[in-house]
Amino acid sequence: MRKCLTLIVFCCTVVLAGCDHWASYTLSEQEINQSLSKHASFEKDIGINGLANAHIRLDTLHAEIGRAVANQVVLSGHAKVEFASLFGQQNADLNLKMSAVPVFNREQGAVYLHDITILDAQAQPQKVQGVVDGLKPILATSLREYFTQQPAWVLSSDRSKAESLAKKYATGIEVKPGELVIPLAP
Repeated sequence: MRKCLTLIVFCCTVVLAGCDHWASYTLSEQEINQSLSKHASFEKDIGINGLANAHIRLDTLHAEIGRAVANQVVLSGHAKVEFASLFGQQNADLNLKMSAVPVFNREQGAVYLHDITILDAQAQPQKVQGVVDGLKPILATSLREYFTQQPAWVLSSDRSKAESLAKKYATGIEVKPGELVIPLAP
């Protein structure tokens, strides 16, 4: 009798452990970074008319999930900037570091990055840093608008059975170091 009960408990444990991967769907940093490299194409003209205008093009973007800031994604990126100001025209490279809160939109089956905050913006050559600092609030607003409309990841029924189930039964999103976990409804 005792062996039978032990066998039943063992079988139930194996079955439940095997079904655990159906309780959530996980997106790795690598998957998010691949998606961002394909789909994040921010390009915009920003500025203060008459004083300084800039054409900015974000050409690389890399995400660190839940590592530097708990429950957030830290984005590091590079942008090319063309300035036109009272002092003439100037080209610059801009290294950006931003934080964002991942949000899951259940109707679209998509992960968006909300509440973008620029943590650091370093310009090369250094002499345009003052102009960059002056344009930072406008750039932050533009990036917020862009990332609330452009998803970082969209769940697809075509990639895998697990992702198809996640698209149907997802309930939200959790941030863990190196991954986004999408819990599934029972």
